[in-house]
Parts: sequence; C-alpha cells; structure tokens
Amino acid sequence: MPVLHATVRGLVQGVGFRWFVCRQARALGLTGRVSNRPDGSVEVTAEGARARLDALLIALKAGPEVSRVERVEHVFSEGSLGFGKFVIE
Repeated sequence: MPVLHATVRGLVQGVGFRWFVCRQARALGLTGRVSNRPDGSVEVTAEGARARLDALLIALKAGPEVSRVERVEHVFSEGSLGFGKFVIE
C-alpha cells in the first residue's frame, strides 16, 4: 500500500492545520497521523490509494485559509503501517 510522508513548513502551527489535514485525510478514506514538530513544521504520514494520497498532497500545499504554506517536502514509499484511522498527535 502506498504511504505518503510529508513535512509542511511555513505558518502551519496555531492555525488549525492539523485539524484541516485530519478532515481532508478522513474524507479521502486515508489512515495515518499528523503532528506538530518542535521546529514549527507539521509532519504527516498517510496510507491509502495513490490517487487519494495525491489529493491529500494537493490539500497540504494549499492548507487552510489562515495558514501560509511555504514548502511541502514529501516522499512516497510502499508498506503497511497498520494505522486503523487518521489521528492527530
């Protein structure tokens, strides 16, 4: 199963970014997690169909209205991480 690992940089903490990602991922039927990192970025790990991961990546690059995404670093891999749902950490 494809897995997306992404780090989102910019004004992405304190603006509801994790909730935005969680809503998007759940709507797309993806499993995984989203969390704030100490450096001010947001880390996303999502698992599901490649087309749905691509749709999430587009959403990450846009972000919610109050955020300011400067850069999204991402990589796709194969595997199963065993997430039962998409969660905020």
